[in-house]
Amino acid sequence: MAFAAQFAGVYLNFSPEDAASRQRKLQAFLPDASNPQFGWDGNGRLGAVAIQPYDIESADAHNAVVSVAFQSGPRRMMLSVPIYYSGDDAGKRFVVSGRPAILPAPAPAELPQVAPPETDDAAAAELKPQLEGFFKEYASGDPAGLQRYVAAGKTLPSFGGVFTFAELQKVVVPVGGATREIQAVVVWVVSNGEASPSPNATDPAAAGARLEQAYRLTVEKQGDKWFVADIRGAGRVVD
Repeated sequence: MAFAAQFAGVYLNFSPEDAASRQRKLQAFLPDASNPQFGWDGNGRLGAVAIQPYDIESADAHNAVVSVAFQSGPRRMMLSVPIYYSGDDAGKRFVVSGRPAILPAPAPAELPQVAPPETDDAAAAELKPQLEGFFKEYASGDPAGLQRYVAAGKTLPSFGGVFTFAELQKVVVPVGGATREIQAVVVWVVSNGEASPSPNATDPAAAGARLEQAYRLTVEKQGDKWFVADIRGAGRVVD
């Protein structure tokens, strides 16, 4: 699959200015006596990025069709690449065995509705100021400040100043005991390279970007306060 993706990176990017370079690069993927540009007439241009292996359909021990996903402009598409594999006795080599085919990418999956969980509003109100303090220190990277919000016996890494905490947008706290799995939606300010990001700058390119992120946290109540024991990506946040 990696061989097909590397081939796609050469095949799907062409322009008259780079024709000679493309022709040389294609030789590493094609059988002898192949069309040097492998079906391109030398006119126009195409650009592809985000090239990734997607699927493989094996016909036998030596032949397969590999699907590669890519982005060209605003469109996501697929490239179907027939591949021949020589086998262990012949050096474990690959070659593109036929003409590829560009196809539309599948549409996004339909996301089913999920019933919201039963929530504990009182615990959410207790947690909110603790989480705001936690995420502020989680962004800044002050170990002593962060540890004030972390459960006893636990340590967590931080961003070390890469982001600045802007807002705790949402907290979802299910009912339960002293240890719970909660969800939080946080807004970070992404630094623009300046010492202090400036979200209110008049130039959008100079302002720090605001970026919403969703987390799943394990929180523990110790005494009368909640503390964070673990933090991970949230997956799907229930609205």
